[in-house]
Amino acid sequence: MRNDSKVSPRSPPRQRPAAAAAAAADALTTRCIAQIFRFCRSKCHNNFKMKRNPRKVRWTKAFRKAAGKEMVVDATFDFERKRNRAVKYDRELVGTTLRAMKRVQQIKTKREERFYKERMAASREVQKVQDRKELKESIDLINVPAEVKEAVKQKMTIKERAAEAAAPKAMEMEGFGDDSD
Repeated sequence: MRNDSKVSPRSPPRQRPAAAAAAAADALTTRCIAQIFRFCRSKCHNNFKMKRNPRKVRWTKAFRKAAGKEMVVDATFDFERKRNRAVKYDRELVGTTLRAMKRVQQIKTKREERFYKERMAASREVQKVQDRKELKESIDLINVPAEVKEAVKQKMTIKERAAEAAAPKAMEMEGFGDDSD
């Protein structure tokens, strides 16, 4: 018979401190030439072991930079570089550094926004052209006044008007426009 009132001799599993758990989550790979690779998660580590090129995998930072989707060259990146030089503690220096870090972050954010807007400008123009074309083709499906429909048709480009004017003439020459049958 078993006595449930006693505490089991087995102790509960030991919990790792938060810092140790975070460090354990980072996977390390070392090559024989003393290169150390740190990975943020197992997904990255497994892709590395499968010898995938990060510039060809769409979700990686390397792909986004290689494809021109993120800024690659900017002066604000110089401030983020790791410096392995010990500096004697100085309260004024720390205060100045913290203020500079905030200012650099503001500048970096503005530049990233400007970069994104410039990158999206071309796609915006392409989208406008596609939207206009679709509207012109299917304007009859929309219940709008005749003046609006006419205004949409008037905004067609000169080439489109010339093509529309040439199409009926070509059909008449071939005998499609004759009602003499």
